[in-house]
Amino acid sequence: MIPDDWDIFEMISVIIKNNGIKIGPFGSQLKKEFLTETGYKVYGQENVYGRKMDIGGRYISKKHFKKLSSCEIKSGDFLISMMGTIGKCMIVPRKFEPGIMDSHLIRLRINNKKLNAQLLLHLFSSKIVINQINHYSVGGIMDGLSSKIVRGISIPLPPTLTEQTAIATALNDIDNLIHQSERLLAKKKNIKTGAMQELLRPKRGWERKKLGSIADVVGGGTPSTFNSRYWNGDIDWYTPTEVGNKKYIYQSIKKITTEGLENSSAKKLPIGTILLTSRASIGDVCILMKEGCTNQGFQSLIVKENGNNEFLYYMALTLKPIFLKMANGSTFLEINPNKMKSIDISLPDIEVQNHIAQVLSDMDDEIQKLEKKIEKYKLLKQGMMQVLLTGKIRLI
Repeated sequence: MIPDDWDIFEMISVIIKNNGIKIGPFGSQLKKEFLTETGYKVYGQENVYGRKMDIGGRYISKKHFKKLSSCEIKSGDFLISMMGTIGKCMIVPRKFEPGIMDSHLIRLRINNKKLNAQLLLHLFSSKIVINQINHYSVGGIMDGLSSKIVRGISIPLPPTLTEQTAIATALNDIDNLIHQSERLLAKKKNIKTGAMQELLRPKRGWERKKLGSIADVVGGGTPSTFNSRYWNGDIDWYTPTEVGNKKYIYQSIKKITTEGLENSSAKKLPIGTILLTSRASIGDVCILMKEGCTNQGFQSLIVKENGNNEFLYYMALTLKPIFLKMANGSTFLEINPNKMKSIDISLPDIEVQNHIAQVLSDMDDEIQKLEKKIEKYKLLKQGMMQVLLTGKIRLI
């Protein structure tokens, strides 16, 4: 549904007539033996995925470049990935190394009197175009685009370039806000990494202890899957895939009954336990925020008296290389609980543990708030796309 004064255009009608659409050269025209260390650059999907022209280091000679001049890339060209992750696109910037595209890209030259290229970028990331690409793309192992498919893609457009530009500008603004926030997030994460390295580095007065003397190491277990009475109860039962990169975990996907717990090697773990994956996926950690239990893919840590569980959580994050080194097994890697207990770590007194844990927790809170803000911005962008690209809200 679009406004009465909008229209639907096929892509072929909004590109220039001469050489407006072009696929990169066949593989036989761009074999490895044709590549050189310097000369004219060969651009591929990696550039489009990252929207960066400085990625990659493939070049061809001036002589070969002249043979493939019809595949040359110029400023303002609209590039689309046509194999693998199809439909990703970018606009070639003003400054870049002269060169050509490879066989995995399609080049469009937009008629700027009919279409704002920035608006087309947003259309290609919307369901309006994505659904068409998914429907018409072809391929056996990988989906693929063709120039025929691209020519036939239909897009809704307002009647004036002024309105097109207004829509593109609004969506560019929210994109910039998201990118700025993501850069700030990366900076905060780097600062936290540096703070962890400095704060957790052993210092004078810290005491060297075995992990087993600081925390009880508790394994998990799995009730019989053939007994329905053991499952779908009210006790959380965690698997390693649920840990990931989260700090706190509140609820499991699967649950077992009290009878299932009693008929397995799993043990109920108290709030504050550090869940530590010890089989296949090694060294992922999080803090349990509700009583529960785990399968046998864990060696969880219940911190003893005079210890701060959040401090040990951050310490465990730095121990992942040691966990991986200690793991062994033929079918899959696994850490023996006795080896886990024997790991040496340096600890300050409880007051310093509390202080370090608080500093790092405050950093985590800032990071989490920013991550939530970015998710809100992304949802806002999706909503803006739905109403702006279909004319439900007009920017006139």
